[in-house]
Amino acid sequence: MEFAELIKTPRADNVVLHQPLLQALEGTLCLTGHHLIFSSRRRDNAEELWLLHSNIDSIEKRFVGSLGTIIIKCKDLRIIQLDIPGMEECLNIANSIEALSTLDSVTLMYPFFYRPMFEIVEDGWRSFLPGQEFELLSSMLGKSNV
Repeated sequence: MEFAELIKTPRADNVVLHQPLLQALEGTLCLTGHHLIFSSRRRDNAEELWLLHSNIDSIEKRFVGSLGTIIIKCKDLRIIQLDIPGMEECLNIANSIEALSTLDSVTLMYPFFYRPMFEIVEDGWRSFLPGQEFELLSSMLGKSNV
């Protein structure tokens, strides 16, 4: 399964991020297969938010005219509000987040899905064998100390 099938709108500009006790930020929202990324892209004080989809507990959608609001409640008790211009864009993003945050298979989760683009040179399970290391230490210390 490719995550591109679930992401209908991968990027949205002019999104406003609201978080409790913090100032609202305007920036760009990007959806990847495992993360929701918000970047303020300000030159003086750029801020980013990286949120794993598996950390999302619930999503609430609200629409007022052409402005859509997504309220995300996280498993770490954070509440994040995203104001997205364009009703269709907001609905696509909300549906994508909902689909990506409720994946069925554990093998699709971030730690298990990573596919390295390089050849694995060393097998970590065979680089250190406790039995051989114990024999080496035993031979160095002699039989009387073991």
